[in-house]
Amino acid sequence: MRPFRLGQIIASIVQLSYYPAIWTGFIYQGFTKRFCVPILTCWGCPLSRFGCPMGGLQHFIGLRQIPYYILGFFGLVGILVGRMSCAWVCPFGFLQDLLKKITRIKLRLPQWTTYTKYAVLIGVAGIIVYITRAPWFCQLCPAGILEAGIPLVLADKTGDIKALVGWLFWTKAAILVFVIVFSILIKRFFCRVLCPIGAIYSVFNRFSLVKMTVDTTKCGENKCGICRKVCPMDINIHDNPNAKECIRCLECKHKCPKVAVGISLK
Repeated sequence: MRPFRLGQIIASIVQLSYYPAIWTGFIYQGFTKRFCVPILTCWGCPLSRFGCPMGGLQHFIGLRQIPYYILGFFGLVGILVGRMSCAWVCPFGFLQDLLKKITRIKLRLPQWTTYTKYAVLIGVAGIIVYITRAPWFCQLCPAGILEAGIPLVLADKTGDIKALVGWLFWTKAAILVFVIVFSILIKRFFCRVLCPIGAIYSVFNRFSLVKMTVDTTKCGENKCGICRKVCPMDINIHDNPNAKECIRCLECKHKCPKVAVGISLK
């Protein structure tokens, strides 16, 4: 029987709380919006009380200023936990976990596809934003239309927001549908292939204070493969306990006594 994990239950509640109620037609703009959460969220989400670090990063790049605060924020989170927030806080990641339960079909991605998120980070959220001075990743973000775009249009009673719906809205909706379909077939498709925040945190996995370890002496040559089977990122943790794709969800730890998590300064 799967061990009772209060932390995971709390994390699920936190993740679900980010999704907007479609009957709220306002966008919170209070003081806390000045602060970021360590995951992909949307400034326009009716229930969001904090800002998106990717939105903040693009804001400063568009102004052609060095984003000291955002870079420091990413660095602090990365040094402390690496990609762990992707598993325990991110609502869009949680949605992908739910979508994958719809079918038993399991398609595996070629290794090279995991590098496309770095192209999204550098190209779409970096170079293009610098040239156009517009936050293009935000304008195309599937999490944004799910958490803010669609709910705000549905909640619009005056018609003012619906009048703004155009090609960009439908392009964004098409990207969302694309991500949903592939997330049903492939474990955490968006996280592994497209998420720029995941790309940033992945660089820190090897150096973060929180680290995964595997007792390879007990694992032996005849590896059972249970770690990859339960892993939402489809990795073999015994090959590299702190691989860049690992989100420290601890699914493997609860299935295999050879896997552990701890704090390391090395």
